Amino acid sequence: MGKSENSSASAASDPSELPHASDEPSSAAFDHEAFRRHGHALVDWIADYWAGLEERPAQPDVRPGDVRAALPATPPEEPEPFARVLEDLDQLIAPALTHWQHPRFFGYFPANVSGPSVLGDLAAAGLGTQGMSWATGPAATELETLALDWLAELLGLPDRFRSDGAGGGVIQDSASSATLVALLAARERATGGAARTHGIDRPLAVYATEHAHSSVTKAARIAGLGESAVRHVGCDDGHRLDPVALGEALAADRRAGVTPCAVIATVGTTSSGAVDPVAEIADVLAGEPAPVWLHVDAAWAGVAAVAPEHRNLVSGAERADSWSTNPHKWLLTNFDCDAFWVADRGPLLDALAILPEYLRTDANASGDAIDYRDWQVPLGRRFRALKLWFVLRGFGASGLRAHIRRHVDWAAELAQRIEADPHLELAAPRSLALVCLRHRDGEDATARVLEAANEGGRAVLTHTRLGGRLVVRVAIGSVHTARWHVRELADELSAAAEAASRADGLAEDRSR
Repeated sequence: MGKSENSSASAASDPSELPHASDEPSSAAFDHEAFRRHGHALVDWIADYWAGLEERPAQPDVRPGDVRAALPATPPEEPEPFARVLEDLDQLIAPALTHWQHPRFFGYFPANVSGPSVLGDLAAAGLGTQGMSWATGPAATELETLALDWLAELLGLPDRFRSDGAGGGVIQDSASSATLVALLAARERATGGAARTHGIDRPLAVYATEHAHSSVTKAARIAGLGESAVRHVGCDDGHRLDPVALGEALAADRRAGVTPCAVIATVGTTSSGAVDPVAEIADVLAGEPAPVWLHVDAAWAGVAAVAPEHRNLVSGAERADSWSTNPHKWLLTNFDCDAFWVADRGPLLDALAILPEYLRTDANASGDAIDYRDWQVPLGRRFRALKLWFVLRGFGASGLRAHIRRHVDWAAELAQRIEADPHLELAAPRSLALVCLRHRDGEDATARVLEAANEGGRAVLTHTRLGGRLVVRVAIGSVHTARWHVRELADELSAAAEAASRADGLAEDRSR
C-alpha cells in the first residue's frame, strides 16, 4: 500500500499527468492569428461605435442592478467564442453606458479619446511593459521623460520643470494622485524628513479655497495630516483665492504653533473654471519665514496653454514647486494620463523612494537613470507615455491648438446667447470652454432647465452651486462635438428657460 501511495504521489506531481496540462504556452489558446482577426473586429466595432454616437442617447435609461441581471451569474467553464463576447459588448454593455464621447456630452469636464491615443494604448497593452524602473523598461522611462519635456515646452512652462535640471516631469494616473504626491513632498520638506522616519511630530496646515478639488482633502487624509489640516481660504468675487486672506490664514496658524505646509492653487476650478492668482500667491509665500510648497492643480484648464493666447494659465509657474494638468481631460489622450512636474525632485524622492535589494541595478546605483517608481505611490506603472507620444506626433502642435480653440470659440458664442436671453444669466464669467448659467427666476426654474436639457438622455449636463445657488454647467470638450451641437443646445436651453418662466407665472396666477 505504501508503494502504491508513493507511486500515486509521484504521478500527481508530474505536470504531464495533470488534467488539461500542455507543453504549449498559454498564448496558444488565443493564437496570434486569432488575435489578428478578433483585433480587426474590435477596431471595426470601436470605429462603428464612434460613427454611431449621434444615434445613441447620451445617458442610458437603466436602474442599479439592470446590467448585472442581464449577465450570467457564474463564470463560463469553457472558452467562449470572441464573436459572442463582442455581441454582448454591443447589446448589453454599450447601451448601458453614459457615453462620455457623445457629441452632446457637456457634463463634468471632457474625457477625451482619439484614434492615435487609443492605438498608443493598444500598443502599450500589447507590449505589456512594467516600467517601474529604468532597468525594467529603458525605452518606457526615457520616452516618458522626453514626452513630458515636449509637453512642458508646448505649454510654455518654465525650464525649471525640465528633466535636464533639478526637476522634471512624470505621468501620474490622475490629478488626484498628483496632488497627493505633491503634498507628500511638501510634508517631507516641512518636517525635514521627520514625517518619513517616525511620523508627523507637529501640526501642519494646507491651504486652498472651497472650490479646490475634493482630492485636496483626500490627500490630507492619506498623508496623515487629517481633514482638520485643510484651511479653506476666502475668495474674491470671481471665486479665486484671495491672497490677503491667505496671508492672514498663514499668520494665524504660525501664531497658533501650526506649521504651514502647502498651498494648492487651482487653475480652472470644477465649479466655475476660476483661476487662482498663482503669482500673487507666490508673493505672499515669499514673505514666509520657512518655505511653503506651492502646488498648482491645472487639471482641466492647463492644457489650453498649448494655444499661446492662453499662456496666462501658466503665469506664476516659474515660482511654483509643482504643476499638473490632465491630457486625458481635454488634450485628446484617453484616461489615465496626468502630467505632473516638480521644480526640485529631491523632496519627492526623499518622501517616496525605497530601494529593496531585489530592485537594485547598476543603473540606479550609478544615478544616471530615472526610476519613476520613486515619483509615485504605487510600485508598478503602465507605459502611459506611449499614448501621449502618439497624440503629440499624430496631431502636432497645430492640431492640439485647433482642438482647444474651436471649443473655446463655441463656448464664447454660447455665453453670448445666454447673456442675450431674457430668462437666463451667466452665473460666472465664461472660463475657456466652460459656461455656467442659471435661470433669472431662481432655484426651481434653474432645476427645470437642467432637467429639460437632460430629458430622455439626449444630453449630459451637470450642476454645481456658486454662492449657495444652483448653477447649470456646460463644459464643451468632446472630440465628436460640432458647432451645431452647441447651437442646438443653446436653442434648447432658451426654450426650457422660457417654459420654466411660463410655469412659474401660471403657478403664481393659481396662488392668487
